[in-house]
Amino acid sequence: MEPQEILKISSLRTAFKVDKTWNQVVQGLDFSLNKGKTLGIVGESGSGKSITSLSIMGLLPAGGRILDGEIFFKSAQQGQVNLLNLKGEEMRRIRGKEIAMIFQEPMSSLNPVIKCGKQIVEALRLHLNMSREEARYKTLDLFRQVELPRIEDMFESYPHQLSGGQLQRVMIAMAISCEPKVLIADEPTTALDVTVQKSILSLLEDLQAKNQMSIIFITHDLGVVAEIADDVLVMKGGKKMEYGSVGQIFEDPQSPYTKGLLACRPQMDQLMRRLPTLEEYEAGDFDPATYASTKEAFYQRQEALKEAEPLLKVKGLRKFYAKGANSWFSKSREEIRAVDEVNFEVFPGETLGLVGESGCGKTTLGRTVLKLLEPTAGKILYNGKEIQDLPEKELRPLRKEIQIIFQDPYSSLNPRIPIGRAIQEPMKVHGIGSNDVDRKERVMQLLEKVGLSREHYNRYPHAFSGGQRQRICIARTLAVSPKFVICDESVSALDVSIQAQVLNLLKDLQEEMGLTYIFISHDLSVVKFMSDRILVMKGGKIVEADDAEKLYSNPQTEYTRQLIAAVPQGSMESLKAAIQRREVKREKMASN
Repeated sequence: MEPQEILKISSLRTAFKVDKTWNQVVQGLDFSLNKGKTLGIVGESGSGKSITSLSIMGLLPAGGRILDGEIFFKSAQQGQVNLLNLKGEEMRRIRGKEIAMIFQEPMSSLNPVIKCGKQIVEALRLHLNMSREEARYKTLDLFRQVELPRIEDMFESYPHQLSGGQLQRVMIAMAISCEPKVLIADEPTTALDVTVQKSILSLLEDLQAKNQMSIIFITHDLGVVAEIADDVLVMKGGKKMEYGSVGQIFEDPQSPYTKGLLACRPQMDQLMRRLPTLEEYEAGDFDPATYASTKEAFYQRQEALKEAEPLLKVKGLRKFYAKGANSWFSKSREEIRAVDEVNFEVFPGETLGLVGESGCGKTTLGRTVLKLLEPTAGKILYNGKEIQDLPEKELRPLRKEIQIIFQDPYSSLNPRIPIGRAIQEPMKVHGIGSNDVDRKERVMQLLEKVGLSREHYNRYPHAFSGGQRQRICIARTLAVSPKFVICDESVSALDVSIQAQVLNLLKDLQEEMGLTYIFISHDLSVVKFMSDRILVMKGGKIVEADDAEKLYSNPQTEYTRQLIAAVPQGSMESLKAAIQRREVKREKMASN
């Protein structure tokens, strides 16, 4: 190993046994990690990123095996060692203490029946032989370092009582508790608000500069990598596609795959008619001129949309919840104003974007408009007819016209029903199709329309990727020929490449079928690409509303400016600013 290297992987091959055959998911991988630096590992789902990290940690799931390779680590306890040669107890002394990991899904990584503070206390007592009181004091200090609010309350809280961003901070506190030399962060910001994401990236930079820690940061988003990484490894199908400094990868990417990953993310400062896809880049069919749009075209569309009467009008809409009584006998309740005096309208064929942080009321607003939640007050007019007080029997004909695509496609599908039957179900409910044979043929056509095939009809949801499951949910929504669709965070957890495909599909379907959308997301770059107009929501209220182009170029509120600033741009200007910011932090910490 070179003097600056703390971790070096050579010819790593990791495989899983499928039907008596070893399937290689990491194929001859080579890379190194330098002291105090960050290596970003980028690629789509299934590229082998997470399996590479689990191979380093010695935490491969059942059925996994490292077939070949070396993983050298400079251990403070044992000197330079090949991690693959260590026995169980030897590896346990390194894992968690010298090499720590932040897992992708904190809710499933933390024990749900043990308080958050106690889980970190256990790790400290195991690795550092602290007393219970010392470990508690250290845990509270760690919670302070990761900027958790009300640290005493956080210590006594169970994981389900915390938000996604707070859980991620608890995981970071646990990972850095023993001051590891190497921290592996596996998709630590996926599906988080852009503002929470920005604060977590800044926190990792601060902790790295303070502790001279090395970081492997795994993500599918090159825009995020530009904010935090010194070097970048691009993976596809378990193989290394490209490897170099972050400046080299962004300024002069050599692989069409890397170029595609950079291009398929929506850009805030560009007007795009469609997003380029990885397949087009890799096939060499990409022509930027065919995807670009103009301000003239954008504003012509706005004028044309407003010539019609609004399809949906919402006036003074409220949805309040009672948080709970102060005591068993008390009737007084704290009121949560999830949606508070909201007014807006949506024109036929328009996409109205709804953006804001988690907890701002976006999803509650969407479900209240659909009457999946009963409004506390206000009016909802669909096609000129008030629907807020209609009983379910009278709402049923409207259920066919107004549909929703939920955030999590897997939990939206019954795992025990083939996807063809799942798409057929709403057809039967609404009396669409003359018989099952007719309905089956319609389902086949819908599958092809959303980019799947007829052979998928009898497959179950678990057999599909996240992007394919989202397409299935879109097909089920289209099965009843709706006019109005609410897309609730429908691309937030997808790879940027799959996200581009789904966003293009939604735009194509809108043009072909005249659909009207409310598009809900916490990611302003995605909302800007999709939307004609945007509503910005905070604390249950609409704090800003304007057409997408004006809202981006001239935001009127500080909150909107913060949302825009938090979006990773992935441009050369933002990359250079991020590199300079990291260097300043490191120099400042070194001088202290």
